[in-house]
Amino acid sequence: MNLASVGGDPLSGIHFATFNQDCTSLAVGTPTGYKLYSLSATDKIDCIFDSGSDEVCIVERLFSSSLVALVTLSAPRKLKVCHFKKGTEICNYSYRNSILAVRLNRSRLVVCLEESLYIHNIRDMKVLHTIGETPSNPKGLVALSSGSEVSYLAYPGSATIGEVQIFDAQNLQAKTMIPAHDTPLAAITFTHSGRLIATASEKGTVIRVFTVTDGVKVFEFRRGMRRCATIYSLSFSPDEMLLAACSNTETVHVFRLEEPRDNRATTEEASSGWMGYLSRAVQTSASYLPANVADVLTQGRAFAQAHLQFQGLRCICALATIQKTLRLVVMSQEGGVYIYGINPQEGGECNLIKQHRLEGKSDVDRQEPLIPGYPVTSNPQGIPSEGSLKSYARLFTGVVSPEKAEEGRVLSLSLSKQWVILRLSCAHICRA
Repeated sequence: MNLASVGGDPLSGIHFATFNQDCTSLAVGTPTGYKLYSLSATDKIDCIFDSGSDEVCIVERLFSSSLVALVTLSAPRKLKVCHFKKGTEICNYSYRNSILAVRLNRSRLVVCLEESLYIHNIRDMKVLHTIGETPSNPKGLVALSSGSEVSYLAYPGSATIGEVQIFDAQNLQAKTMIPAHDTPLAAITFTHSGRLIATASEKGTVIRVFTVTDGVKVFEFRRGMRRCATIYSLSFSPDEMLLAACSNTETVHVFRLEEPRDNRATTEEASSGWMGYLSRAVQTSASYLPANVADVLTQGRAFAQAHLQFQGLRCICALATIQKTLRLVVMSQEGGVYIYGINPQEGGECNLIKQHRLEGKSDVDRQEPLIPGYPVTSNPQGIPSEGSLKSYARLFTGVVSPEKAEEGRVLSLSLSKQWVILRLSCAHICRA
């Protein structure tokens, strides 16, 4: 989440925030440098490092190692790679234009400019490949898979529609192009293994999941029907069974990538009864509707949801394992970190367990909204020279009953679909 170009809360002093690859820590760019926080406990968020340097607008940490990649507001074309525990700069690289995003995994470091991408070997920082003349990407939208078996890179394939270009960063060759949406992309993310990729467009109503190798759509979820939204962040759970999405609305949606077994059993049992009749009626009615309307009836809905204590603020989310328990973690641009409990079997409402302020104050009772601050601007200075690569490689040496509740949920879903069909049919008749 880069706030330097859109304005952050001057009271919180946050320019940038991101989770590391396995969501075990949080990196924050501030006017006085950057801070790293541990997400090892629910009750407290420990600051494990606080630097004192220039204003940092991008900071990315490599898993739980000591390696961090930095970009400052005073030198937006310069990438610094540092060992934060030793307090040393390992190397630096300069680029033709401002750096918009940086992504890391254990083998690659990717630098995203508005119209080009640079792929580095992370062990010696040599430039392995340059993807030039990419479609204009002013938001620096890019994703890099974090697993060790493959290294896939995703970026927008068009500035006008939602195409996703997949590049094999390990073998340095184009993989596939996925026509994901009709409108430009707003968010993309890989599963840890790199097997799946989730996408959202600027419209923000539909989230789709594709297989990376062949671009086949395997899941389609609808965030809502009433209004469009700006999707800020997508995050898969460690087991790749859940997908969280946060936006400029007051709700974080969590989708399940596999139909629960109890739900399948309930559906099979109900297929022979009157609920089966309703389901068949829905399918029959959908066949008479336009394709885009029929799609609405078949798209998955949120498996769980969390209601935020703010609205309209930029935020990021993560499904993280904290103390061996799956949690939904949300951070907003005003510096609040919200930790929610989530039931991976039943879903439903996610309860707020703890709320923190990154300045060190626990703020669980805080209800009033915070107002976004003023935009931060800077004048790019001269292009710095490339730094030394000495000692770089050394850093990587060892681096109600559930049954009844589910039956009610299935019944409610069937009735809801039937009601939607009736309303759409009436509207169609009136227009005719």
